Amino acid sequence: MDFQGIEMEEVFNPSVISPAKPVVLVVDDDEGIRDTLEAILTKDYTVIKAKDGRAALRLIDEKEVQVMLLDIRLPDINGLDVLKRVKERYDDIEVAMITAIKEIDTAVKAMKLGAYDYITKEFDYDEVVNLVRHIIEKQNLTKELIYLQSEMDQYVPHDFIMGKSLKMRQVYDVVQKIAKVPANVLITGETGTGKEVIARLIHRESNTPQGPFVAVNLASIPYDLLESTLFGHERGAFTGAYRRRHGKFELANGGTLFLDEISELKYDLQVKILRSIQEGEIERVGGNRPININVRIIAATNADLEQAVKKGTFREDLYYRLNVIPIKIPPLRERAVDIPELITFFLAKYSKRFNKKVTKVTNPALKVLFSYHWPGNVRELENLIERLVATIEGDTIGESHIPIDYYFPDNESSWDGLKGEDFLKKACDTFERNFILKALERVKWNRKEAAKNLGLPRSTFKYKLLKLNIYDFLHEKKEDGEEEEEDEE
Repeated sequence: MDFQGIEMEEVFNPSVISPAKPVVLVVDDDEGIRDTLEAILTKDYTVIKAKDGRAALRLIDEKEVQVMLLDIRLPDINGLDVLKRVKERYDDIEVAMITAIKEIDTAVKAMKLGAYDYITKEFDYDEVVNLVRHIIEKQNLTKELIYLQSEMDQYVPHDFIMGKSLKMRQVYDVVQKIAKVPANVLITGETGTGKEVIARLIHRESNTPQGPFVAVNLASIPYDLLESTLFGHERGAFTGAYRRRHGKFELANGGTLFLDEISELKYDLQVKILRSIQEGEIERVGGNRPININVRIIAATNADLEQAVKKGTFREDLYYRLNVIPIKIPPLRERAVDIPELITFFLAKYSKRFNKKVTKVTNPALKVLFSYHWPGNVRELENLIERLVATIEGDTIGESHIPIDYYFPDNESSWDGLKGEDFLKKACDTFERNFILKALERVKWNRKEAAKNLGLPRSTFKYKLLKLNIYDFLHEKKEDGEEEEEDEE
């Protein structure tokens, strides 16, 4: 390998490059310029040097370079050509050009090609130090934003499922209207409806999506730790407080604080939360100095806060401070039209996670899912699809794959209009159908064995299978390749 142009003592001495310091590559054919820039920067950065373009290009392949100070005029390759090759191969390396006064126009051209800035040959100490410091700060900020975005993406995918239902479209419209307004929001809805997902969506669509999103489940934190968790504490504030700790309010400064299960907050802490909202400041436990904060609060609850206010368990003034913009998330049973779209999304999500290709759900299976009451809402549906994708063979979820529990029509609307004998008949048929399904499941869908276990003649058992619409079940089992014994005529 040709190492011509590389100053060997600077490149191959392992004690020179410290991983703790950003690496700056100086490329100039003037040894005096190289040595001067090294002397200026060596305190805070690891400096490596090259005297021509070919050497510089080899170095960036070998070293993790953050900044390149690049002379426009080099003996072998034009500096602009070096810049182009660097940006093609390592776009994250920031390049500042070194130019003579008479070459300013060329330096401007270099910036159009991706250079960060330029300095002249008559540079001074502060100019160089400030330039490199600004570049490193920019790179660190970019890394931080990438990290925050990755954190957001795991909770709020870009393909956020709004659904086709009118109620969810109304929710989404409200989110779009208020996201950029820094007012507090109160999200209500049953467990599993996706309150935190909506809160994260509001944050993502706000004017400060780059700010932190800090979520706190108030019901999951022991009472004696809650104040410290929210407001932080000073060293020595209580037994075990060996160092200062920042609370959730401080961590969320400049962003959004999501207070889940706000109805679980004890009365004394409600007063502290109210003061924090009103004054825009907090005090750590054991502290005596106010700390200014700028936080948007999004609270959520599955309880009726208005009733809690009437009962005196929740402060009325805090309720109105939180309830500036109310958003109510409908339960899944009230937007069943969204189920197919949600299923499609979850199938794709968990097929990717489990490296499988489950892409379809049969109409009989969908019919079962539509008739179910979904007390656990979207979260329960997601858990079911995750379980099915993980366990089934093939690419299709059929009716026979749906757990028996989902066949009980506990949706009250399916019983509307039934009276007297009709109501009793439907209840009996529902019980009988699910009892037979459980009997079939125990013997791996062998009808002869199931009839025997139930003490029924084959003809009677066949009649019940027809009457209770169980044959679709058995047909799917046969399509799935499982053995099915034919009925005797």
